[in-house]
Amino acid sequence: MPDPKNRRERGLQVYQRMGWGNNAGVKELDEDLWNFTTDVLFGEIWSRPGLSLRERELVTLGVLMAAKADGIALHMRNAHNLGITFDEIKEVILQCTIYLGMPKALFAMRKLKAVMAEQQGSHAAGKSGGG
Repeated sequence: MPDPKNRRERGLQVYQRMGWGNNAGVKELDEDLWNFTTDVLFGEIWSRPGLSLRERELVTLGVLMAAKADGIALHMRNAHNLGITFDEIKEVILQCTIYLGMPKALFAMRKLKAVMAEQQGSHAAGKSGGG
């Protein structure tokens, strides 16, 4: 079990690995929520041994698909930042479809296509010198 004294540091390390910086958007929204998210969710849960960040992100994608949670797009980006390919994310969606049903699969696939288009757009802008 991770040492509770170091959970803030571990939470910040998870943010960095996921490409979130210090997750300032949540801190600006509400500092108490940021403290809880940083210390407990990422400093304790996501930092536990037993599953890699990659594996935790794949599980999270399935759960967010089940909940039809808008946060799934953010976690699709996180997954990609962790080296999970869009094809692998698609496979998670297909794997979950039989258990969750078509409405949730369509929801998740639309989110994935939007994230993929966003990534394509940012790569194209970077190649053309745009910002």
